[in-house]
Amino acid sequence: MATIKRDDVKQKWEETEFPLVCETCLGDNAYIRMTKEAHGKKCRICETPFTVFAWQAGTKGRLKKVEICRNCAQAKNVCQVCIYDLQYGLPVKVRDKVLKEAGASGAASAVPQSQANRAWYTAQQDRLLEQGQNSVAQSNALAHAQLSSIARMAPH
Repeated sequence: MATIKRDDVKQKWEETEFPLVCETCLGDNAYIRMTKEAHGKKCRICETPFTVFAWQAGTKGRLKKVEICRNCAQAKNVCQVCIYDLQYGLPVKVRDKVLKEAGASGAASAVPQSQANRAWYTAQQDRLLEQGQNSVAQSNALAHAQLSSIARMAPH
């Protein structure tokens, strides 16, 4: 049974069952033991509380934890742990720079600093996600070719 949240702010808090992570962050073991802490941290981007997941990546890997909320990760198409692009395995800054140079609109968007503007920005991102879109621009053929050539899909 779902809990009822009476506060408008708390209704926007994230509750998920599994993180949005890349294969590298999951590790080589097919069976991982993951801990879940509801509303354990504030997102580094939008500052809303989200569910924190932690696990050991692989047999000799270090402890991995999610750093940003699922909504921000979906909007930017990045891993919640390493903050790398899920499609190309590149840092977001590199991906956005290539998209911007290729002329893709909306390649990089700065997160507002004030609380009211950040709330509006987050609401707009949520609305786009509900419509099945994300804030990362669709890459044209030139940007896709450049990103594919520098893509890093091997573990880092």
